[in-house]
Amino acid sequence: MMEKKTGVLLYPLFSEYEITVALSILKQGKHPITTIGISAGPILGESDLACIPDQTIYDVDIESLDSLLLPGCMDITTLYDRQDVVDFIKRCSDTLKNLVIASISSSPYLLARAGLLENRKYTVGMLESERRITGVFQEDHYSNDLVVLDGNILTARGRGFIPFGVRLGQLLNLEFDPKWYLANE
Repeated sequence: MMEKKTGVLLYPLFSEYEITVALSILKQGKHPITTIGISAGPILGESDLACIPDQTIYDVDIESLDSLLLPGCMDITTLYDRQDVVDFIKRCSDTLKNLVIASISSSPYLLARAGLLENRKYTVGMLESERRITGVFQEDHYSNDLVVLDGNILTARGRGFIPFGVRLGQLLNLEFDPKWYLANE
């Protein structure tokens, strides 16, 4: 049986730091990843880290995934017209009913566009005025909590990247030491 992977979605201006703890925990828990780009060429993150994706949203085998990890984006408006990204996320969710989706900072916008946050509690790193402009969020389901889990969907605001990563590891039942990521007191 094929070992399932976490698909790490990459798009221009993705926030590298927001997924560092999640990636570290996936590695510590010996859970494989595959990077999935919106194109095959190098994708620059917000700090100019160039990443060459393993696969693209057009050729990845969705059945090989058990989870998706979506970093935030320094300027989420650059993805407002990328229906292909939204369609990919929706296709993954429709294909794999137990798919864990972990989305941080501004990336829950993509989940909302895909209809995955309907009637779900969520958080997002966007101001209320920004959320309202998009027209895709249900404000009565918004939570000001740093990290929110509703079913198989985990959302977090950017500064919650440590508990976000820890919670993802727990959702995937990985063996890891969360104390690695806590401040010494």
